Amino acid sequence: MNLLVCARVALRALRVNPLRSALTMLGIIIGVGAVIAMVSVGAGAQARVAEQIRALGSNLILILPGSVATTGVRLGFGTRPSITQEDSAAIVREVGSIQATAPSVRGRDQVIWGNTNWSTAIQGTTPDYEEARQWPVSSGRWFNQDEADGAAKVVLLGQTVAENVFGGADPVGAVVRVAGVPLTVVGVLERKGQSSWGQDQDDVVFIPIWTANKRVLGPTKPSATSVNAITVRVRDGESMKLAEQEIRDLLRQRHKLQGFQEDDFWIRNLSEMLQAEEASSRVLTMLLAAIASVSLMVGGIGIMNIMLVSVTERTREIGLRMAVGARGRDIRTQFLVEAVTLSLTGGIIGIIIGMVGSYAIAYFAEWRILVAPEAILLAFGFSATVGIFFGFYPAQKASQLNPIEALRYE
Repeated sequence: MNLLVCARVALRALRVNPLRSALTMLGIIIGVGAVIAMVSVGAGAQARVAEQIRALGSNLILILPGSVATTGVRLGFGTRPSITQEDSAAIVREVGSIQATAPSVRGRDQVIWGNTNWSTAIQGTTPDYEEARQWPVSSGRWFNQDEADGAAKVVLLGQTVAENVFGGADPVGAVVRVAGVPLTVVGVLERKGQSSWGQDQDDVVFIPIWTANKRVLGPTKPSATSVNAITVRVRDGESMKLAEQEIRDLLRQRHKLQGFQEDDFWIRNLSEMLQAEEASSRVLTMLLAAIASVSLMVGGIGIMNIMLVSVTERTREIGLRMAVGARGRDIRTQFLVEAVTLSLTGGIIGIIIGMVGSYAIAYFAEWRILVAPEAILLAFGFSATVGIFFGFYPAQKASQLNPIEALRYE
């Protein structure tokens, strides 16, 4: 008996009791649908984290000032002006694994153009920030080193600022007032989106660091060369841990810290933080898929149960087939094909329900989902495996029946 004939016999046997067949397939349908939906949600979360890593910039280290302690009260990171522009220059000069560094100072004020205004973050930095953060412009250009050294009155706008201040107009060449200082817009940055902690990275304007020191943020700064942060980009292929340690050793030497003294700065390895988030989302995906797979196991047990019932009901049929020449392996193949057909039919319906459910989750819950073909193939293959695994015992039991006893079975 070939497989095609077995498949036709199997479909005919399943049509004899359609309700029972449908209820048997229900576990497989739910299991396959749940696996696809859960894996799609998990894959969407991983894709979101990957986007955040790309938006933040790969191989990044952030250096922040240390904290001030007053009468036993520690005021937190950033309260002690312990890092400077000279530290930034020394890092890129003396640490071989560093590709670029960019010191920055920060503040917040209104950006005014005509009758519109917008409160945003103001960041003074150097042209190297473009390379350190991998943040090109969508129109215009970055300010150059001459403009940075000369404290030129120029500004770059983030996408959020450009949209809220200028609407659909092209801001390049326009003059805006930032903290009351007229600045010429030389470029608009490409969209970065939200950071991993939910901050809108596009709600910012960039100005040369000496423009910030002398014209915009000067009165609020504790010293001329102190900075609020140093952004460091490590060369591709270099060890982030080693680069972090070399930076720490260099800064401790420059700040003349003794072995027993704590660091007066704080180093954050942003890539490690985001990679940890990615690993967490991957574990979550596997956990969700494992939970959903329980339904497949339950469905497989249902298939085994119904196939055992089928063997009992069709004992005389089995005896008759053996009496006219069917071998044990033919009977085993017939019942095994029935179990696999039942499982695969449920798998196909489950795939359809899983895809519909995934897009429903994306629409109603507004979650990011990613329906991967690999997840569909995995769920379909797993449903076939369930059919084979749980259908083998009933098929083997049917093939071992004694023909004479089977024909006499009532």
